[in-house]
Amino acid sequence: MSRPIRGHQARVCLSDSFSLRPARLRWQAAHAALLITVASGVLASEQHDSHSHQLDQLLLPPRVITAVQQDSPLTIITNPKQARQPIPASDGADYLKTIPGFSAVRGGGSNSDPVLRGMFGSRLKLLTNGGEMLGACPSRMDAPSSYIAPQNFDQLTVIKGPQTVAWGPGASAGTVLFERLPESFDEPGSRLDASVVAGSNTRRDVQVDGAIGSRDGYLRLSGNRSRSGDYKDGNGDRIPSRWNKWNTDLALGWTPDDDTLLEFSVGAGDGEARYAGRGMDGSQFERESLGLRFEKRFNGGALRELEARLYYNYADHVMDNYSLRTPSGMMPQPMASNVDRRTLGARLASTWAWDDLELLAGADAQRNTHRTRSGMGVDAYRDQPWNKDAAFSQIGVFSELTWSRREHQRLIGGMRLDQHHVEDFRATVSGGMHGGHAMPNPTAGDTRRETLPAAFLRLEQDLSSLPATAYVGIGHVQRFPDYWELFSPRQAVGAVNAFDGVDPERTTQLDVGLQYQRDGLQAWVSGYAGVVRDFILFDYSGMASSADNIDARIMGAETGVAWELTDNWQTDASLAWAWGRNRSDGEALPQMPPLDARFNLTYARDNWSAGALWRVVAAQSRTAQDKGNVTGRDIGDSAGFGVLSLNAAYRFTDEVTVSAGVDNLLDKAYAEHLNLAGNAGFGFPADARFNEPGRTLWAKLDLSF
Repeated sequence: MSRPIRGHQARVCLSDSFSLRPARLRWQAAHAALLITVASGVLASEQHDSHSHQLDQLLLPPRVITAVQQDSPLTIITNPKQARQPIPASDGADYLKTIPGFSAVRGGGSNSDPVLRGMFGSRLKLLTNGGEMLGACPSRMDAPSSYIAPQNFDQLTVIKGPQTVAWGPGASAGTVLFERLPESFDEPGSRLDASVVAGSNTRRDVQVDGAIGSRDGYLRLSGNRSRSGDYKDGNGDRIPSRWNKWNTDLALGWTPDDDTLLEFSVGAGDGEARYAGRGMDGSQFERESLGLRFEKRFNGGALRELEARLYYNYADHVMDNYSLRTPSGMMPQPMASNVDRRTLGARLASTWAWDDLELLAGADAQRNTHRTRSGMGVDAYRDQPWNKDAAFSQIGVFSELTWSRREHQRLIGGMRLDQHHVEDFRATVSGGMHGGHAMPNPTAGDTRRETLPAAFLRLEQDLSSLPATAYVGIGHVQRFPDYWELFSPRQAVGAVNAFDGVDPERTTQLDVGLQYQRDGLQAWVSGYAGVVRDFILFDYSGMASSADNIDARIMGAETGVAWELTDNWQTDASLAWAWGRNRSDGEALPQMPPLDARFNLTYARDNWSAGALWRVVAAQSRTAQDKGNVTGRDIGDSAGFGVLSLNAAYRFTDEVTVSAGVDNLLDKAYAEHLNLAGNAGFGFPADARFNEPGRTLWAKLDLSF
């Protein structure tokens, strides 16, 4: 197996959050981090000379990433460890916003919910190390991205649109993969990478990533601690938004030969976050993860690679109105809700090759269960029994075939078939229109079963007249409703409840584009148009939320260019546009982000660089009042804005790099269109968006040994 030797890139963070749970796991993580740090110091000298020689040949001026360019048709691959602007990300959604086409539903300072091309939730498949970490909050306070610290991963891959079937069902908007790459050592040695971030609003991050190993295997420990206080907007008003979170992960790999890998991983994390846009805050985001990974490559024969993964993820989430705020308004009494989600999954895949054909084939399966308990009074929920309300299971088979028809032409297609099963364990449900009192659940004990297909076909053509690749692809996905669509709405149009009435979505989408690259110039454009049958839409205009299936049309485009003006000057720009229409009701599709453009100018020379980023966002007038998804709803039109930011970076040595920036240099007061609206408990007026941070200073130190 040809695995590249890891350089001095990785940074993971060591948690000092001893005030968070669980104490035993925190002590074990800190103790393991100390051991690996000491071991790394002892062994680092064995590799320093060889790594320094490699770096002397490969080092480029340090840069701060402001936008990620598309690498190949519909695919983006980037290193999430690199310094970025705005201030380094606190969660997965925060990082994804640097990629054209992504936005996020904002609720506070951290834990936003990612949106790609206006599509939200399980339409966007989000995986870490090949496994899925599902949140537990019925309103997605703990969205899957909130459990991800981007800097703890080595590679981020985004596949836009329904153009892969290899990573699970339902990915009609796209697929996002956060991955840690296997370690590789030619001889006994080690590496140790760390970073520190300091910024306005008491922002403090610490990250450590270390590994020791040899040709026979490795031990890797990574961890992060991130915290911030409430921020002030451009008007000087304080926005409730503070957070404090940590993650620790340990991986043990065995490499008996260059073609075989067996890796076991274990991880834990926790945190808390205050939300300007919610009636409760997140006082616990406890995570437990286990993973087993096997890879085998074969030399000769049609079978080229075999891969197997097992994963277990557990989310234990607490939301309350007293830990991070004072109970007031419509909820004057202390109250809390505790929810958890246990997910177990597996994936088996094989790669085959014959002359001009390459086949990826495999199967995957997942089972997850959801429980809840609540109570009135401080920590009263702990005395309540758990109630299981839902259990989901899925098993599917998939295949993707790449046919190199000619030297410069490729035909890529894939198919998958999934069987879904869900059971409703709720004995009672909220009365909604009947005053909110518990009522017997009409679907108690009911099950739903569906067998749903997905497929895509894409043609890629390298153009002889230009150094460019053109592509056109069509994909079809039938998506089974997720937990938030079947169990969170209190009503469903034309049915006794959402579990009984919400049908699977059926998306058919055409993707076209052009990828151009020559010396000093990279440009790309991608466009899409689709029809969504039975689009799942939430309506909040009544006394209780309801879900309905409607028919929708979607279209949009992203484009970007990066141009090296001279040896030292570089400019890049990107533009993203998304549009949607509710064909059933004749109005706009809600929660669509407005036109978003980024312009960047960078000067880089030797060991330093400086840059300016200008982000311009148009007004959004195509809205559907009080309609949206389980997290957000349209609260009216939004104004456009422009934000100017500056950054700089300097490399002191091969091992030490400093980057710094000022976000929102002009201290502008502005709000994102996708916004939960400020909560009345913090004194915000009803249906008014809360503003984003004002002028923010930050600095980041990267160390590699």
